[in-house]
Amino acid sequence: PHAAMSSAPARLRSLLARPGCHLMPCCFDPLSARLVEASGFPVTFASGFSVAAAHGLPDTGLLSYGEMEHAMRRITGSLKAVPCIGDGDTGYGNAVNAKRTVAGYARAGLAGIMIEDQMAPKRCGHTQGKAVVDRAAATARVRAAVDAARETAGSADDAIVVMARTDAAATHGLDEALYRAQAFRDAGADILFVEAPRSVEELRRVCSEASGVPHMANLLQGGLTPVLSQSELAELGFKLAAYPLDLLNATIAAQRRTLEALKATGQPSPGDTLPFGELTAFVGFDEYNAEAERYSTGE
Repeated sequence: PHAAMSSAPARLRSLLARPGCHLMPCCFDPLSARLVEASGFPVTFASGFSVAAAHGLPDTGLLSYGEMEHAMRRITGSLKAVPCIGDGDTGYGNAVNAKRTVAGYARAGLAGIMIEDQMAPKRCGHTQGKAVVDRAAATARVRAAVDAARETAGSADDAIVVMARTDAAATHGLDEALYRAQAFRDAGADILFVEAPRSVEELRRVCSEASGVPHMANLLQGGLTPVLSQSELAELGFKLAAYPLDLLNATIAAQRRTLEALKATGQPSPGDTLPFGELTAFVGFDEYNAEAERYSTGE
């Protein structure tokens, strides 16, 4: 018999214990998650921006907890071994709602969940119109998330990893964001994410002044934060480097090229199509056929 695979949170905790900064492309559906895994990345993140976009909506808090939980369950069901962190937004209400969100995401098979301190309806961290709850409410939200993670797991290693995010840098300045990050760390957060530092020096301060737990950097092309290399981020002290919109952008760009080519020539654009056999293999026909043969009754 095969040895049982460790839980998704345990696999993520093992990755976080390894040296260096780990690249984390963000997915938005089962197909994009499967592509991340097939490409050899060690971790992925189900981006709220991209999941909303895949539903035809902006990232402005329009998707409900139930819709997000369903999307997360479909994404984790498509992955074989790579751990996935899910965007839990504000927890969809007060601290008690946040506990329910964390428990639901854990049952959905996620390795981690991100909880943030924005006021509802939340917004993308690099757009206008953000507002954050006060320090006490933000810290209570994180404390509730940590409690839920521990209460729903059989062991500390199997508890869903809690990433605590603050957007206070944009509304109150970096000093307030760092104060909150320190409070989130002290409340038991496993990973810290200070959204939208504006310079290399600010990135350095994030890791040095809220030390003791791993940090994530958000690398958004055209965003507010400098896009640094993997080695530069590791030198600053970051453990995860998220690429939130690259797969979504690539999807839109490739589909636009294909649609324009079909309109102009009746043929797909060169380079944006696959041999049929490669397509069927990637989406799982070969695996299905092998399984079907295994259980064939010869009829």
